[in-house]
Amino acid sequence: MNIGEIARRAGVSRSTVSVALSGKRPVSEDTRRKIQRVIDELGYRPNASARALANGRTSTVGLVFPPAGNHYTGMQLDFIGSVVEAAAAHDYDVLLSPSGVDSDRSFQRLLGERRVDGAILMEIRLEDDRVEHLDAVSFPFVAIGRTAHPEGSWSVGLDHTALVEACVRHLADLGHRRVSFVNRPEQLVRAGYESAQRGLDGFTKAAAERGLTARTYCCGDDAASGQACLEQILYDDPATTGLVTLNEAALGGLYRGLARAGRHVPRDFSVTGVVAGRWAETVTPPLTAADVPAEQMGRLAVDLLIERLDHPEAPPRHHLLTPPISLRSSTGPAHGNLP
Repeated sequence: MNIGEIARRAGVSRSTVSVALSGKRPVSEDTRRKIQRVIDELGYRPNASARALANGRTSTVGLVFPPAGNHYTGMQLDFIGSVVEAAAAHDYDVLLSPSGVDSDRSFQRLLGERRVDGAILMEIRLEDDRVEHLDAVSFPFVAIGRTAHPEGSWSVGLDHTALVEACVRHLADLGHRRVSFVNRPEQLVRAGYESAQRGLDGFTKAAAERGLTARTYCCGDDAASGQACLEQILYDDPATTGLVTLNEAALGGLYRGLARAGRHVPRDFSVTGVVAGRWAETVTPPLTAADVPAEQMGRLAVDLLIERLDHPEAPPRHHLLTPPISLRSSTGPAHGNLP
């Protein structure tokens, strides 16, 4: 079924059908109804490629992220799902591109062949070649996170510095004086991943302000790495009584390491951090944490991108979120260390 057959059955010209479908020019209400009636009877769906040629839009957005390890974390999957759902609400499809400008041709195809109208960039680095490239070619995008110089970019992010600072202050207020920070894998920290770097800055700053004895660790995104990291923490400083983590994938291993070391949570050891809420609820006891609103961030990113596509001259807009710490059962007073 094609436009010609619709035009024949509706008794109008092909150009009239094309204009009615594209919405570029108005047609009379009577003509529009006749065309729509035929379309409904025939179950016609316009070809996506033809529609893109006609109106210059693909009705597809790209979701771009560099490979961040051997698997995707629960937070990443929650975010991806929310982007797909939010895009569908705008009648957009989502094309995934697990690549970066220097690492894969998929990213270049996404741009060079104009397969998408705009892009959402995950896992932002402080110095991010993808952001620089998209800015240079004036391609519309929204960043999840902030580069070292975020001025002029559309973005949705978490204030990891402030959130980790709040976690440290929470432990300090409970009397903890020897604390550790469990970050993301070393290769991501070295690569300048924004969340890992800004989280580290927040931990270092807050620990210094409160006069705490503090150590920092990189940890792989899996439970086995979490357990090994916890064992290293207690080996380096057996008097450690609390930790802050950004690494939800390692959370189960951190808990397992504490149990094997005979440390009861929260009686002997307090754990807090920045993770997705539903993952904080999967451990026992449930984690006191700043809950990452991954689904909200996905919706906001899609809304910003559609706004940018519909209003190319609009000034950049940003959402920087700082969710409160949800008090659960994984933190308590540091016995013997209270002032």
